[in-house]
Amino acid sequence: MDQLDQIDRTLLRLLQEDAKLTTKELATQLGLTLSPVYERIKRLENLGIIKGYVAVLDKAMLGQPITTFCQVSMRYHDKAFIEKFEEEVQKLHEVQECYHMAGQVDFLLKIHVPSLPAYHDFVKYKLSEIENIGVLNSTFVLKEIKHELGYHIS
Repeated sequence: MDQLDQIDRTLLRLLQEDAKLTTKELATQLGLTLSPVYERIKRLENLGIIKGYVAVLDKAMLGQPITTFCQVSMRYHDKAFIEKFEEEVQKLHEVQECYHMAGQVDFLLKIHVPSLPAYHDFVKYKLSEIENIGVLNSTFVLKEIKHELGYHIS
């Protein structure tokens, strides 16, 4: 963050709020001309601070209203089993996020499916097929209270 000045921070906040803003609209809001804004965006992309741009979709309207957090504990914790799990979970399109955790649980998965029977099938026919899984613990979201996509930028 040391390499970011206040204009960069404001630019990042604006892009997090609406990534469809044009360079011209950003320049107007920042009080700059087009060229410096374009160069700043390119620099932030090249530094890897801006990783990409996405459209935020409505999961229910896409027919995937069920969100599940699945805690996975492995039987054995050697490098090969962990790497194999990480490789296999990448192939599962139902898994939106996967985190390797410290503590009692080895991995935390965020999963979206159309229904509880679909989740059952996902666990039975896909997730449980990954070698070395010891324990699965699933929790289902009843109501989403807060879901922010952006990061706080001071």
